[in-house]
Amino acid sequence: MAKIQTNQSNWKLVGGGLCLDFINTVGGRAGAAVLRDKLADYGDLLEFTRLAGIANPTESRNLARHAAAHRREAEATLRRAVQLREALYRIFKSAAEGRRPRSVDLETLTKELRVARAHERLTHTGGTFVWTWQDGETALDRILWPASLSAADLLTSGDLSRLRQCGGHECGWLFLDTSRNRSRHWCDMKDCGNRAKVSRFRQRHQQSARRARSA
Repeated sequence: MAKIQTNQSNWKLVGGGLCLDFINTVGGRAGAAVLRDKLADYGDLLEFTRLAGIANPTESRNLARHAAAHRREAEATLRRAVQLREALYRIFKSAAEGRRPRSVDLETLTKELRVARAHERLTHTGGTFVWTWQDGETALDRILWPASLSAADLLTSGDLSRLRQCGGHECGWLFLDTSRNRSRHWCDMKDCGNRAKVSRFRQRHQQSARRARSA
């Protein structure tokens, strides 16, 4: 059965946007290769969904029960999620590097956007107009709808100058640099930033030791 308990230690939402946090559901990248995929099954996708606020606990439990009863559908949804995530990674990496994205990746996002927008409904509640989802109670792919729309919103925002890729060794996470002087280099200073500091310290120590031996 799909997992419904969220282990927050497995996830960090440091991208600055839902689509970037979705892209970062990997344990690191080496070039284009994923070193460890955090989306091993549909239950993992649900864990991310709950932590990211896409679905509340009740909705997650309903989706978990539906996934358990429709395993093939859940597996197909997971494959779509990974395909979308990797397409988004390549699109945003191209944007960060000032390159033209691949048309096949844009088509993957476009297909998911069509699905998401087909389920959007404008409703009036509490004196305001809000977007809601139709037929989302048991739609296993509802997890992908907000991520797709988030990506489209960010890509069409007109300013991707703050988009960065973490400089940590075998990390590759993407994030928006919202620092005042745009000097953020790491996805998280406590992780990649701290490891970089330790690495620099060791290198200096080794260099000092070599100079002492050669003196």
